Amino acid sequence: MIIRPMLINDIDAVYEIECQSFSIPWSKEALTQELSEPSARCYVAELEACIAAYAGVRMVMEEGEVTNIAVAQHYRGNGIGRRLLQHLLDEAKKSKLRNIFLEVRKSNEAAMALYVSCGFQQIGLRKNYYQKPAEDAVLMACSL
Repeated sequence: MIIRPMLINDIDAVYEIECQSFSIPWSKEALTQELSEPSARCYVAELEACIAAYAGVRMVMEEGEVTNIAVAQHYRGNGIGRRLLQHLLDEAKKSKLRNIFLEVRKSNEAAMALYVSCGFQQIGLRKNYYQKPAEDAVLMACSL
């Protein structure tokens, strides 16, 4: 598996993963715009010449926020998400961030278990943060 910066040519594959993973996916335009955002870092995990997963983080001053992380349905359960998240954390450390944050659906126990195993802790709750279906978000943070 190769983890590398996301390129404009990856947008179609990333959008497909986005649609598989989220009830309100980012548009191709939003994903493209994220690539040109100075504070954003976007990565893909490539396996067998296919985009298997992607992740993004925004870095501002000494803090970061994971914008999205998702694995294509047929690659889930193989540790790709963990390796991609670890890559984000390593890049955040290289950028001298002190903390990194994320939100996750309260019902997404598998994701929360992954985040906890990588050093994140629950620090709050955002009521009705998600739509389709409406659900609270668990706010998590990791000190680097």
